[in-house]
Amino acid sequence: MIKTPSLLLMATALLLPSLALGDTLELPADARVEMEVVDDLVLDAETPRRADVVLRPVADGAGSHQLPDYCVVIGDAQRDGERIRMTTQALTCIEAEGGDSAIYSGELTAGAYDSDGGFGIAACDDGVCRLTPADRFMLTLTHPVSIEQQANPSAEINERRRQHEQDDTTE
Repeated sequence: MIKTPSLLLMATALLLPSLALGDTLELPADARVEMEVVDDLVLDAETPRRADVVLRPVADGAGSHQLPDYCVVIGDAQRDGERIRMTTQALTCIEAEGGDSAIYSGELTAGAYDSDGGFGIAACDDGVCRLTPADRFMLTLTHPVSIEQQANPSAEINERRRQHEQDDTTE
């Protein structure tokens, strides 16, 4: 018998596509993922751009797709008038399910869009642009992504440990 909470979880999973399907993390071109910065980002006349900005997906975000909960995306930010123009290059995710985890790391080409649908994030006032972790925006992919699962040494060690423990209990 399927209980209501289980049914709701299954329905949610069908409505918001899970990206990690088996051994591959996949996103189509034009996929939208709601994101936020990990640390405050401030751009001004002295520092109009910053490389290697760390982003993370918003849990249960409003985008068309969801990333695994444990993801970081690396991008560059630059002042562009009254907006912050942000583009990304890389993604690393760890998807944990039960005692198992999968690691995905690769290229991610995307741009940030504000809630008004415009390219860049409207976050500037009096020549200073600021984003905090509470500020959310949509990251829209420009190319599809297909990243193969990588070897996970920690998972392999844990599997050997569990096997060893099981062998000890059967003796």
